[in-house]
Amino acid sequence: MSDMIQYSRPESVLVVIYTCKYDCLLLERVKPNGFWQSVTGTMQWSETPEEAASREVYEETGLDLNGLQDAKIKKTFRILPEWQYRYAEGVKHNTEHLWYLKIPTIVEVTLNSNEHVSYCWESLEKAILKVTSWTNRDALKHLRKQQI
Repeated sequence: MSDMIQYSRPESVLVVIYTCKYDCLLLERVKPNGFWQSVTGTMQWSETPEEAASREVYEETGLDLNGLQDAKIKKTFRILPEWQYRYAEGVKHNTEHLWYLKIPTIVEVTLNSNEHVSYCWESLEKAILKVTSWTNRDALKHLRKQQI
């Protein structure tokens, strides 16, 4: 395990933050340019998915909120070559845990400038079209279908 700590854990969280009117918070990554997403992040070795989701929401938006909902959905995807160096040799896939966070209304967020350059609130339909990753798109479509 001590050797593994130097590498990223191949598990992450995706947290879709949305309002009662289904406006969704999207963050634009520093790199690659034009990469829009919900809150995401790698789980630390000692964290549960819920702890990671809460930490990532705070780190990426400055929001310290209760009410995370575990969607009980996990997606596994291939780690992109440009991120492979973060993982132990032979690790090729990441498992992403989906969470939702419903808030009453649109709020201002404080971005972590090391990770994101801008943010916006989009309608659910526009957010589905704007996000870059397929897992994020699927998460938004699930929200539309379930009307959580």
